[in-house]
Parts: sequence; structure tokens; C-alpha cells
Amino acid sequence: MELVILAAGMGSRFGGLKQIEPIDEYGNFILDYSVYDAIKAGFESVIFVIKEELYDDFRNTVGKRIEDKIKTKYVFQKLEDLPDGYNCPDGRIKPWGTAHAVLAVRDIVEDDFIMINADDFYGRDAFITAANYFKSLEKGSKGRYANIVYSVENTMTENGSVKRAVCFSDDNNNCIEMIESTIEKDLKGNIIGTELENPSNKRILKPGQFVSMNMFAFTKDIIDDLARLFPIFLEKSKNNLLSCEYLIPSVVTQLFKEGKASLKLLSTSAVWYGITYKQDKDFVVSSLKKLVDSGEYTKGLWIK
Repeated sequence: MELVILAAGMGSRFGGLKQIEPIDEYGNFILDYSVYDAIKAGFESVIFVIKEELYDDFRNTVGKRIEDKIKTKYVFQKLEDLPDGYNCPDGRIKPWGTAHAVLAVRDIVEDDFIMINADDFYGRDAFITAANYFKSLEKGSKGRYANIVYSVENTMTENGSVKRAVCFSDDNNNCIEMIESTIEKDLKGNIIGTELENPSNKRILKPGQFVSMNMFAFTKDIIDDLARLFPIFLEKSKNNLLSCEYLIPSVVTQLFKEGKASLKLLSTSAVWYGITYKQDKDFVVSSLKKLVDSGEYTKGLWIK
């Protein structure tokens, strides 16, 4: 089992490179806690998807802390990493999206894997849930995916809107639709989801509604489909190539509509914390400190 951490996002709303923002007194980042939890859950290697210019920072911080504890690999998400016949348009700055980031690991991923965001704290149980799912699969399984999901009210910030994929399932917890949405509370306290692709479509989300925090468990075969669908996405987005994003929820939805994959929604008892805005940091810092003080994590994580 491998852990793929997406850390090439620009972090524009946070006002800096939030992936390498210290989150405790020992200089650890949120992603240190994720790697720590993954090791405890039995994952055997980690792949960081980063910008090439961040490589030295990662090796000198996270790398030096964990490389002797888990197999560690790095890969760069590049704007020019496009299918034959396509070129990055002048003026494109932001990465091509989460599906493009996962596609970047195609030459180095060796096993079934989970993907997570670098700037989200998922909690130990989420990694254990993902590991147990992989263990339940028959060897050589293909198209058997899972999404570790959270209740929408547990994934919000008081400091603005957030982007989440709202998940809908059948009676057996198989996902039938994921809708990328902007989520925020209105003046009445209702949780409102606004579809990213169709902003005129809004819905009130009830507490307990499952949303994706981009923690997916994938059998390795998804890489081939990511490569197959990328040029189709680019062609459909040819009038919006400066800002469009190739996103994992959209790809997975397409695959199970094609009958090529299934996506099990697995709930977790873990609590999510994240830094979407700079103002979120103090709350995350205090929350993680409580977990350390309670003994959930060793002080300093990697200190011998």
C-alpha cells in the first residue's frame, strides 16, 4: 500500500505555501501527521506530488524527518505534462487539478494507493479504514475504489467557503454521483452547496450529508484511465484552458458511469481539520496540540 500526497497546490487563499507551514512547536507540518498515521496503519511508501521548485524545501524538511522511517519518493506536477498534441496555453498558472496530479505518479507508483491533500488532517481512523479496505480486496482487483467520507458539517470553516465533492450513494453505500461544490452557510445557518460547473444549481445540505475530502483508495489500474480520459477532458475544455481543472471526483464519476469501476463510500470516526484560510491555523494548531497532549501522537512525532 502506498500513500500519494498532493502538495503542488498554490495555496492562494491561505496567502502562501500552506503545505510547508509549521503546525506545532516542533516544526512539523500537517502532512507529517498524515505520514505518521499512514505508517501506523501499515502503509509502506509515500509519494509526494510537488512543484519542482519546492523539491529542496521538501527534502530539507519533511524528507529528512521521514526518509529513514518509510520509503519516500518525489514527483513533479508540471503544467507542460500534457498528452501529445497539446500545449499549455500562455497565461496558465495554476496546476491542472487533482486527477492530473495523480497521473504524475504513473512512472513510480508500484501498488494500490490512497491519495490525500497535503493541507488536510484526516485522523488515524481514516487511514486504518483505508488500509482495511485494501486488505478486503482480492489480489489483482481492478476498478474497486473507495472514498473515505466525512459529514459535511465537520468539514467547514468559519472563515469562508470551502470546496467539497458532495457524495450520493445507493443503499449499499456505493457512490452513484459526486458533485464538486462550493459549500458555505447562509444567513439562516443553512449549509448551501453550489455546483462548480453549474453555479445556478444550489441545494441545502442536511447535517450528515457525506462529502469527499479527497481521500480516495485506488487500485493501481486507475492510472491507465486517468491517461485515457485526460485528452478528452482537454478537448471538452478547449474554451477554458486557462482555468479548467481535471479533477478526481469527475474522473471517478465517469468511470462508474461507464461501468468500469465502483466507488464505496466509507465513513470514518476521525475528525477532519484543515487550513483553507490563514485564520484557520490557530484552531488547527490548538486541536492537534490536544491530540498530542492526550497521547494520540508522540510529542514531536519523529523525535527519537
